[in-house]
Amino acid sequence: MIAVVDYGVGNLFSLTCSLSAVGAEAVVTSYAGEIARADGVILPGVGAFGDACGKLRSSGLESVVKDVAASGRPLLGICLGMQMLFERSLEYGVHDGLGLLRGEVVPFRLPPEYKIPHMGWNSLRFVKDSPLLRYVREGEYVYYVHSYYASECEDSIAAASEYGGITVPGLVGRDNVFGTQFHPEKSGAVGLNILRAFNELCAPR
Repeated sequence: MIAVVDYGVGNLFSLTCSLSAVGAEAVVTSYAGEIARADGVILPGVGAFGDACGKLRSSGLESVVKDVAASGRPLLGICLGMQMLFERSLEYGVHDGLGLLRGEVVPFRLPPEYKIPHMGWNSLRFVKDSPLLRYVREGEYVYYVHSYYASECEDSIAAASEYGGITVPGLVGRDNVFGTQFHPEKSGAVGLNILRAFNELCAPR
């Protein structure tokens, strides 16, 4: 069972539909006990970093998510959920993240011809092996929507995209903790293949 953490941030319908499409048994939940018992956990998120982290903490679920990571079970952050895995964000001030990955989240500084947010399809360049790339070919496209990106995180980048001369970490990971800046649930067959690989990681052993 995969637990999708519901802490009041994000539209979860398309994610749960995508998980169902790859044969994953998933539940959207805000109950700590259900998350703690799950074989794997997905932390989604949209909106502002500080607000999202505040809601996760006020819901009492921050420690549960950290416990999942410490237990060795697979944890996947998506979009803002990925950004929250890092140490801090500079979005509207300085806000502490979960500190599960080294690095910080910073705003785009781009030439005027590049739009912010970075929104649309970009190809993936592989940086290092990741179990989530098992069914993905280098150069395939995924869908992004974001105005901030992870920086100072070279040790965790598995795949990246280029935008305005900036290397955008698209897929990150360390041990059992993973994150995608892009939306796999909006990335067609490529995104489904990433979720399929994550579901396989969550299979009880």
